[in-house]
Amino acid sequence: MQALYESSITSVPRLHKGKVRDIYALGDAHMLIVTSDRLSAFDVILPQPIPGKGAVLTAVTNFWMARFTHILPNHLAPEVDLTKYLTPDEIRQIEGRFVVVKKLKALPIEAVVRGYLIGSGWKDYQKTGAVCGITLPAGLQLADRLPEPIFTPADKAPVGQHDENISYAEVEQRIGKDLAAQVRDATLAIYREASAYAAERGIIIADTKFEFGLDAEGRLHLIDEVLTPDSSRFWPAATYRPGISPPSFDKQFVRDYLETLDWNKQAPGPQLPAEIIEKTAAKYREAQRLLTGV
Repeated sequence: MQALYESSITSVPRLHKGKVRDIYALGDAHMLIVTSDRLSAFDVILPQPIPGKGAVLTAVTNFWMARFTHILPNHLAPEVDLTKYLTPDEIRQIEGRFVVVKKLKALPIEAVVRGYLIGSGWKDYQKTGAVCGITLPAGLQLADRLPEPIFTPADKAPVGQHDENISYAEVEQRIGKDLAAQVRDATLAIYREASAYAAERGIIIADTKFEFGLDAEGRLHLIDEVLTPDSSRFWPAATYRPGISPPSFDKQFVRDYLETLDWNKQAPGPQLPAEIIEKTAAKYREAQRLLTGV
């Protein structure tokens, strides 16, 4: 599959260009989401695409969306005929990397869940013995499994800015206590079920983030991407051990490489060597194969 850094669709208006996704309006009730091959790290969009990445993210998200309909509905709208909106050339350009979705009101938070102590959670724990105000047992090591998964929400930052952890109390203030509890409970339920499934296939889901939206009746929906190598840390169970940052199937591989550079984590991002691009693409494809069988 040819790499796609940015979609070029003119038949319908573009609403937004995110770190990875291009979003277009399809009338008043639906949207077209195109998942490009762009890669962001430390909230900076890197200058080179990862070939095939967008197709992997789309396939993996669709797989998980279908699994979790018993927990809550999602934003997918497969009944919409895209040929009424786009030209044949435009459809070919985005083949395998798009979804049509219902237009919902996105909640202003990222629903992060952690099952292992890594990343910013590890940094918080080293300083305070807690993660997002949740006190954890003393003496935990890097990458240790937590006693229970924890819900650690974050503020959704604009493109080019870093997401910031926020407290559960702040989530309640922003969206209300009842809705905050729905989001927390759905996040933990999905993570537990997905973790058990992935473990059977040799993958540890260390942490992940979800996004949610509301329809006109106020019903909560799962939106955006779900348990992809972009939104999650996937570790091979066979090589996992606490005390080190485990090898991964996700973009942590790129983050680890970038940490070796003299870069201030501000735009523009550095160029990636061909070897890093190729290995990252292979890791994404392997995660898809293990999780979905395709």
